[in-house]
Amino acid sequence: MLNGKRFMSQILGIFELGNQVLRHYADPINNVREERIQTLIDNLIITASQANGVGIAAPQVGISDRLFIIASRPTLRYPNAPLMEPTAMINPKILNHSHKTIKDWEGCLSVPGIRGLVPRYQAIEIEYTNREGELCYQQLTDFVARIFQHELDHLNGIVFVDRVESNQDLVTEAEYQKQIADFHGFR
Repeated sequence: MLNGKRFMSQILGIFELGNQVLRHYADPINNVREERIQTLIDNLIITASQANGVGIAAPQVGISDRLFIIASRPTLRYPNAPLMEPTAMINPKILNHSHKTIKDWEGCLSVPGIRGLVPRYQAIEIEYTNREGELCYQQLTDFVARIFQHELDHLNGIVFVDRVESNQDLVTEAEYQKQIADFHGFR
């Protein structure tokens, strides 16, 4: 919603690995208040929610704009995710990052059925424009920093499988869920 005006939201189709839109550098957004951008933000929020995603980038729905949503919350795919309000990040950048990286499991709405161990910076300082057009600065750590880096990769034509260090670090979603259940004694 912008200035009291509600845009009509709809669930969008998610493009999958192999579609060339996922391999392009996305275009900067010049007018965040444009109705098309505001509607896209609402559509991305509802699409991520419906798909049990904790983030989604515009290229994943076939739109090559530098925009993504971070919507961390516990889901079936990420049961231990922290809860935060869905946040639109327009023209996002990493300004600084920790030297420490952590390898952890990632999945992607555009790469269904696969998980990978991906190294990411543990802490980052970021800049982005919010949906109201304000320039924002934040420090993110751990899981939310991981989401930001994953989604920023989408804007740069990179998919998480490009970041795994070895093919041995890839598993199917079913095997991942089985291993997690075994680890937590759910079987």
